[in-house]
Amino acid sequence: MQTTEVDAAVPVPAARSGRGRAGFHRIGLPLLSVAVFVAVWQAAAASGVWNETFVPYPGTVWRAFVELSTTHDGVRGYQGYLLWEHLYMTLRRVFAGVLIGVLAGVGLGLAMGTIGWVRSILEPWLTFLRALPPLAYFFLLVIWLGIDDAPKITLLALAALPPTAVATTAAVLAAPVGLIEAARALGATRGQVIRDVVFPAALPETFTGIRLAVGMAYSSVVAAELFNGLPGIGGVVKDASNYNNTPVVLVGIFAIGISGLVIDGLLRAVERRVVPWRGRV
Repeated sequence: MQTTEVDAAVPVPAARSGRGRAGFHRIGLPLLSVAVFVAVWQAAAASGVWNETFVPYPGTVWRAFVELSTTHDGVRGYQGYLLWEHLYMTLRRVFAGVLIGVLAGVGLGLAMGTIGWVRSILEPWLTFLRALPPLAYFFLLVIWLGIDDAPKITLLALAALPPTAVATTAAVLAAPVGLIEAARALGATRGQVIRDVVFPAALPETFTGIRLAVGMAYSSVVAAELFNGLPGIGGVVKDASNYNNTPVVLVGIFAIGISGLVIDGLLRAVERRVVPWRGRV
């Protein structure tokens, strides 16, 4: 009886150790990497190899962050807007552009994946659009749509559309043929097959395409806010770079990157809830 109790107790420390390692990998390692990055940054700034205009101290960037986030000496944030207000305007544009691009991309992907002649017509145009850098057509959008939010949102939508459409098309084409044939044998119509078999099977890869679309839209934010981008994080980065204000540029870059990480984490959480069967079938 004593041996059994000892044996039963043995796995408990091992389980706790496993949970501890998992927690360290999930939280400890990212924090450690941030600490190492800040230490290397501090050492590079203190070395004197680069002028502080180009490589400011972390403390200088932190002070710039505080100044952008508060009202100091009668100055409110940057150009009259606080950091969160700049970030809000950028996220609003990104959300609108990504929503339009994702909805259009999913619709095109379903059509291209189920109708061969539609795929033959649209696939070259999507490849052409994917190959274009945002700045290549942003100035044309400004000429057509003006300098308000319309060209910015259009640019972000065009950046988000191709990865979503391509991922959805590939996922639809890879839908299990056996399930499709079984649904047809049971009397399902074409629309029912697409709705109940093809679309659920395509959802995991579609979510991957959506995450890529958000990344593409974020990488186009600064380009989208080149003109009349204030308030907006991309506008802050562009305006500060005109005056070699490196600390403010870095604050803007960190704001874009950190908010991008948060949004990607939210998309992962939504994916786990909406597509719980991913990796299990």
